[in-house]
Amino acid sequence: MEEYARDPCPWRIVDDCGGAFSMGAIGGSVFHGIKGFRNAPTGHYRRLISSFESIRIRAPITGGNFAVWGGLFSAIDCSMVYVRKKEDPWNSITSGALTGAILAVRNGTGAMVGSAIIGGVLLAMIEGIGILFTRFSAQQFDPANVMFQEDPSQLPKKETIFGNSPTYQ
Repeated sequence: MEEYARDPCPWRIVDDCGGAFSMGAIGGSVFHGIKGFRNAPTGHYRRLISSFESIRIRAPITGGNFAVWGGLFSAIDCSMVYVRKKEDPWNSITSGALTGAILAVRNGTGAMVGSAIIGGVLLAMIEGIGILFTRFSAQQFDPANVMFQEDPSQLPKKETIFGNSPTYQ
């Protein structure tokens, strides 16, 4: 299971970090915009201003948090590829668990273990769904499952009846 469209490992970290920041900034804008609108005083103008202000202040922070997670995950994933000399789903699962543990280090051992379990399980579910999707989509190209259409050049000649005896053309 190789991904041919991905950059080589050192550049992959930068690419994943930027993608995660973009995803976090866009999702954070939506989330904090709605939250700012709901928590504002009454009046459409006040709600709109509060929504934009909340987006301006909090969305970049959310994007930065996503970028840290994505960069750390990708760095650990690249390290796993380098150490194990192969790229498979176990690298992603281990990277998710280690990322969760490292980001929870300040909260103690219990939080580290819990975050590692959550990160590993989350990545295992993502990898499992990806594998299932690949297998189900690959079945349509399996020669045993393909319904062959009839090729007219391989069919027997048509039978036409003139009088009492059939004639083949």
